[in-house]
Amino acid sequence: MTTQQAGSSTINWKKWIWLFTFYAVLGVFAFIWLVPIVWAISMSFTPNTVLARQIGGLLPTAFTFENYETLMRVSSVPRWFLNSMIVSVGTTLGVLVISSMAGYSLSRINFRGKTFITVFILAGLMVPEQAVFIPLHIMFSEWGMHNTHVALMLPRMAIPLGTFIMMQFFRAIPMDIEEAASIDGANRLTVYLRIMLPLTIPALTTLGIFTFVLSWNDFLWPLVSATRSDMFTITIGLASLQGNFAQSEGLGSLMTSAVVASAPMLLLFLFFQRYIVQAVKTGTRF
Repeated sequence: MTTQQAGSSTINWKKWIWLFTFYAVLGVFAFIWLVPIVWAISMSFTPNTVLARQIGGLLPTAFTFENYETLMRVSSVPRWFLNSMIVSVGTTLGVLVISSMAGYSLSRINFRGKTFITVFILAGLMVPEQAVFIPLHIMFSEWGMHNTHVALMLPRMAIPLGTFIMMQFFRAIPMDIEEAASIDGANRLTVYLRIMLPLTIPALTTLGIFTFVLSWNDFLWPLVSATRSDMFTITIGLASLQGNFAQSEGLGSLMTSAVVASAPMLLLFLFFQRYIVQAVKTGTRF
């Protein structure tokens, strides 16, 4: 074996050792992250009578579907789940429409006051949401809109970050594409709907996922606006169960509610992770 081959073999061994160490560390962190999830799922399939004696380990000592059957039959969780789904889907659709139209107009159309409007919108990123809770509460109270799905959706549709993301993606698209369509006789609306929007599907998907997650996990505004139990979202409903733990049906039922509430988030990322990666790759071109 020559000196060059020996040096190459040493480099390969160092590379494999570094990769093994890197993935081992990632595996440890992944295991630590998964333990609470596996534990919650395990307790959701364990009878409450067993959990009253001992919590147990990661695997259920006794297996049952009773907690899920009770949840769907007599609990308020399905109603809260439906409220969260209506609010999250409605908010996501509203954000996608508003942000895409605002991003396209601010990045592609020249008009008077464009710079001021852009700065004004982006300045909203510096305003904490808690600072506008009192004005929002007073406004919706005067309109008589509290305890409605609309009141839970409207404040979350004004997301400056969504407009900024869409502006960046529209700016990354070459102007030649839009100019060619205009030469062929396409008007501004046709260019926006049939040419520009399909090119921004990765950005729209990523923005939609982030908006859905933020809306689903939102706690403060639903806590202020939804005061009736039938209008609770899943986050407020689960908090009410935890606050009245002594009167709840048991730890197994509580973990079942948590699993059902978390399932849409996990499924969302499993099915749409390809679009998230694609959007991140596109964003690195800016």
